Amino acid sequence: MRLILLGPPGAGKGTQAKLLIDKYHIPQVSTGDILRQAIKDQTAIGLEAKNYMDAGNLVPDDLVIDLIRERVKEEDCKDGFILDGFPRTRVQAEKLSEMLQSMGVDLDAVIEIAVDENALIDRLTGRRTCSECGTMFHQSARPPKEKGVCDGCRGELIQREDDKRETIVNRLEIYKKETQPLIEFYKNQGRLKTALGEGNVEQVFSRVCALLP
Repeated sequence: MRLILLGPPGAGKGTQAKLLIDKYHIPQVSTGDILRQAIKDQTAIGLEAKNYMDAGNLVPDDLVIDLIRERVKEEDCKDGFILDGFPRTRVQAEKLSEMLQSMGVDLDAVIEIAVDENALIDRLTGRRTCSECGTMFHQSARPPKEKGVCDGCRGELIQREDDKRETIVNRLEIYKKETQPLIEFYKNQGRLKTALGEGNVEQVFSRVCALLP
């Protein structure tokens, strides 16, 4: 099972990815993780990527594609993988398609987890994080036993900067601008399938699984 999960910040992609990993016994291929590992291992690609990062530049798409190619050749990817964090743009999607085609590999599905924008804003602005241990709560979905206090370590619960309304609205605008062409790209290929991301985790997972071959 070779999948790409798409969806705006707060749609629950990470949670659904973990459930898919357990069900299909395939790894989550995170571009951030493989980039860090390549740099740590001082591979040729990793060292080249580090030069860009040290100069404050983005790692070029072609280099990221090379990293993904090496990663999906590994033994744990033989039965499939879930791509995480890539592609983010249409150009990246086109390069990824070319790379997979050259390897004789195809995607089984591109799953978009769709959530109403107002529901997303409510979901994210309601998050509160323990300032001590990092445990996350939600004012309505998972409230602490005592308001403003972590159930575990009794630390103060705070609203992170990236959970504030202005930040979230900005992140959603960036997502729409960058990812809408990507969604159209996979829709035109006939690969895009959309699951409603509202409801509890199990309900969303059931919808996702129903879309898979």
